[in-house]
Amino acid sequence: MYPTDLKYTKDHEWVRFDDGGAAVGITDFAQRQLGDVVFVELPEVGRQLKQHEVFGTIESVKAVSELFAPVSGTITEVNPALKDHPEFVNSAPHETWMVKVRVTDPAAAAGALMDAAQYEASLS
Repeated sequence: MYPTDLKYTKDHEWVRFDDGGAAVGITDFAQRQLGDVVFVELPEVGRQLKQHEVFGTIESVKAVSELFAPVSGTITEVNPALKDHPEFVNSAPHETWMVKVRVTDPAAAAGALMDAAQYEASLS
């Protein structure tokens, strides 16, 4: 059910690695727990992230939840579509990235994350 080209965190974020960078979003499980997403607050381009720190919030009709950085690095891009269409997170959670990050140590970052099978097992 979960894409095998992604890595996952216990906090329900996903990471897609690509040439020293990574796109970050939330999993289908997370968006189902949240319900209808109405607002996403994301950091500025250039912000330095440390793995596990809060980098933004996501608001639904049910709750406001924190977003945790799955990797350390520098924000290189923020998804502009989410400002006007936060509901994209609900309709396509594994395709809708929130931020792109130039990862400090891609190999170490990838090794600290779960693959799809491990993530699915963690949900049981």
